Amino acid sequence: MSGAGPIPSRRATLPRPSPTGLGSAVALLAVLGAATASLIHLRINVATLVDSAGLCADFVRRMLPLDFPPVAEILTLTGQTLSIVVCATLLSAVLSLPVAVLAATNTTLNTTTRMVARAVIVLARALPDLVLVIVAFRVFGLGGIGAVLAMAIHSVGMIGKLFTDAVEDIDDGVRTAVRVTGASRTQQFVAGVLPQVLPSFVATVLHRLDINLRISVVLGFVGVAGLGAEIAHAIQRLDYPRGMALALVVFVLCVVMEVVSGSVRRVLLPPRARRFAGRGRSTQAPVAPTAATLPDGSAPLKADAARPGRRKRETLRVNWRGTALTVVAAVLVLACARGADLSLQQILDGRHHLLPVLDQFLPPSSGGIMGDLLDALWTTTQIALGGTLLGFALALPCGVLAARNLAPSPTVAFLSRGLILAIRGVPELILAIVFVIATGLGPVAGTLALGLGSVGFLGKLVADTLEELDPGPRTALLALGATPVQAFFAATLRQALPALVAHVLHQLDVNVRSATLLGIVGAGGIGYYLINASRVQEFGVVATIILMVLGVVLTIEGLAVWLRRVLS
Repeated sequence: MSGAGPIPSRRATLPRPSPTGLGSAVALLAVLGAATASLIHLRINVATLVDSAGLCADFVRRMLPLDFPPVAEILTLTGQTLSIVVCATLLSAVLSLPVAVLAATNTTLNTTTRMVARAVIVLARALPDLVLVIVAFRVFGLGGIGAVLAMAIHSVGMIGKLFTDAVEDIDDGVRTAVRVTGASRTQQFVAGVLPQVLPSFVATVLHRLDINLRISVVLGFVGVAGLGAEIAHAIQRLDYPRGMALALVVFVLCVVMEVVSGSVRRVLLPPRARRFAGRGRSTQAPVAPTAATLPDGSAPLKADAARPGRRKRETLRVNWRGTALTVVAAVLVLACARGADLSLQQILDGRHHLLPVLDQFLPPSSGGIMGDLLDALWTTTQIALGGTLLGFALALPCGVLAARNLAPSPTVAFLSRGLILAIRGVPELILAIVFVIATGLGPVAGTLALGLGSVGFLGKLVADTLEELDPGPRTALLALGATPVQAFFAATLRQALPALVAHVLHQLDVNVRSATLLGIVGAGGIGYYLINASRVQEFGVVATIILMVLGVVLTIEGLAVWLRRVLS
């Protein structure tokens, strides 16, 4: 073997990147570049943040001392707001359930039905609440029924989508076992699908209830009764002490709602279900039907061995806590229906006006200002991009400190969670009002409001994502001598990247719609033209603006779906 030459060593090389991988990297870099360019164009920098902090401090001094109305008035306004919000959320849950069943791949009737149901979900999510309320008021007149219907229809966009995802993620074995017994489609859903997705349904509805409470503040600026309307009246007459006092009441309600929602989830859902609630997963291992089990997984009655021919007497166990909660919930729903001033007669009278009102939106028209509308739409997109990037930059460290497996101590994690909850409790419209008053009219106020508001939602999602990661890779790197920072970037952040990208793109989708609504208080963008066209009844222009915003939202959603599929 002396004549043999040296064995060539094989160099380790990275795998050649695929076109799909390169495309996803380019798309992410393009979004990041557009968001960075938006911040630069809007002149959002450290100096702007410092100046804004000083101006906000001056505004705080001007609004103090807060001027709270009498307690009886606060309770009345709170009751009106909660009544509308609760009724709208429950109605949206009822409407979303059949839409989700028809939209889910494994429960739909056919492809056409599935596409139509998904189109309904996307359209409901894209239509601004503001426009729906304006249409509802013209159809049904002023009152709670218009606000409830508008908020419920818009909520179908979110609840229907999450319900659909939950139904598609079930274990079909249980439903198949029920189907082979000859059960109808309804029986298959009740026995084979609903028990698996119920925890996710409960979590989604409670989360939407929290969101609708914040939306009610925005709708108050177009006449929806409650705390939002009183805040709007106070701001319009420059009574900042009264307006901010009522905003503080809304903040307390949002925090209380978050705490109550968490408590209800813990009571209603078993421990394992609570762990996976909201993620669209089956929360319990399905029980395959065998000779010893029925199709629903329960055991059949067995004959008593000691006394042939007789069966053991089944004892009925009453879940008193669940029964009590059901009774309390029913009473609250009836009280809310009365507090929202719902009227069946008003609905029956309004249906005759529906088609004439909708006809006013057709055909869409630019009103001779298409150039201005395109510029305003780009400004709205810049506000959403800049606000999302700014929010994620602030949310990432907050989320890391709030994650119990990464925080330096349990105290730091608890305080960080509290800070995120406090930020999430402030509606973006209130933040926009504060920044508009402090920094002046324009997109800077809208970007800062969305950036700070995004911290509340993204911070929680980041913390939850980091807590659910497999600790193995990080532990291995730490054992090899890596520092915590190195282990975070090399293992933790790399594991969490697909989920974080999905969260950021979802927040960008939400911020586009939020940026549109913030225009009604002078935060810049196309929302200014939307509210003005609504006030002068230029509904053709309103329809054009809706279609423009819908195009942006669909583009972002399509990008998000594609990136999730590539990165997963």
